[in-house]
Amino acid sequence: MRERMQERMPMRALTRMPMRMRMRMRMPVPVPMRVRMPAVTGVLALSGVLLLSGCGIRATTVPVDVGAAPSRVSCDTPAQSASAPVQGFRATVELVCGSQLVGVERVVPVPEKRPVKEPEALVAQALLEALERNPSAEEREAGFTTGVPAGLTSVRARTGDPQGTLRLSRRPEDLPPVALAQIVCTLAGSEAVSAGPGPIILGGPDADPPRKWECTDAMRARPESVPTLGEIARPTPPPSATPTP
Repeated sequence: MRERMQERMPMRALTRMPMRMRMRMRMPVPVPMRVRMPAVTGVLALSGVLLLSGCGIRATTVPVDVGAAPSRVSCDTPAQSASAPVQGFRATVELVCGSQLVGVERVVPVPEKRPVKEPEALVAQALLEALERNPSAEEREAGFTTGVPAGLTSVRARTGDPQGTLRLSRRPEDLPPVALAQIVCTLAGSEAVSAGPGPIILGGPDADPPRKWECTDAMRARPESVPTLGEIARPTPPPSATPTP
């Protein structure tokens, strides 16, 4: 009769029955079900892999070879190759290499078209053309570039400009900062244009007053940060006449 009662009673009723009554009826004590942890661990690991794959991250335990680190440019100025004699002068042209200005020695030819007659303006025109010219294959391989736009020329100075003013066909403040830094430091290094240490005075083709910039170590190190709006250059007042006794 006890066996028939055990068969008719469901498992839920057995678990709720007091322990003494189960002992009297000699019923087995229900054992709680065990959870297989390895299966759960495997599901979690699989879900983690799926999440990584969805984020675009490649999950792997093997080191991945991503190649060698990018090599830096050398910025070594190549030697001047022997070529046909050119009518010109030696000058240091400031090019861009490794995000900074690096001087390159060149033989700068005299411009064929001479829009101005002043010697300083002619030298400035030749240096502008040298800056506009694309670097040679050897210079490009070493990492040299230029940011000076093509078509930039030197124009005649205006009456009342400070001494040493060089006016360009475009306003200096409209040029890219890197191009302006190249022009300022190249002109500052030319003895025919710059009378010595000091600022370079540049102006545009309009009647706006010229402004001055100075080639500093900071400009050479970070030409992209050069302020394109320089300080206004005031004209030098004429010397006052001394009274005659």
